[in-house]
Amino acid sequence: MKLTPQQAPLYGDCVVTVLLAEEDKVEDDVVFYLVFSGSTLHHCASTRKVSSDTLETITPGHDCCETVKVQLCASKEGLPVFVVAEEDFHFIQDEAYDAAKFLATSAGNQQALNFTRFLDQSGPPSGDVNSLDKKVVLAFRHLKLPAEWNVLGTDQSLHGENLYGLQTNKFVILLFFF
Repeated sequence: MKLTPQQAPLYGDCVVTVLLAEEDKVEDDVVFYLVFSGSTLHHCASTRKVSSDTLETITPGHDCCETVKVQLCASKEGLPVFVVAEEDFHFIQDEAYDAAKFLATSAGNQQALNFTRFLDQSGPPSGDVNSLDKKVVLAFRHLKLPAEWNVLGTDQSLHGENLYGLQTNKFVILLFFF
């Protein structure tokens, strides 16, 4: 088995192609799964048959940058599940994950949130901004944030006090309706 690519960002959502060895060609009645085994998380992903020697899957999100073992497992009705092949796979941190971390740590800090300066430093072409935006959203979902984290930041004057005559949480909810 050969995985292409051999790495994905921490937030996953990448197509991985599995090229099977000659002896592992896909039969119609065999179902293949990929099991990603890391130090703390294990993921099981279904595959889609592309051809008799090629499968595809979407990588799951993972909790840390590390090399994981990927096992290709096969299942056929009436037989036990068995491991067909094993390969290493790498979960990495990319610019979208860095951007999500930057935004999370800069919550409530208006000067730090001058995101155009951050984009200038990381240098994505203007056409890639929409793609970066989607990746940042995925990366944000996989960040480990403290329980007390708030999109308004840690400034205690913003929490629970009146802001324009409204409670802060009500003000935020109203913003979503405009």
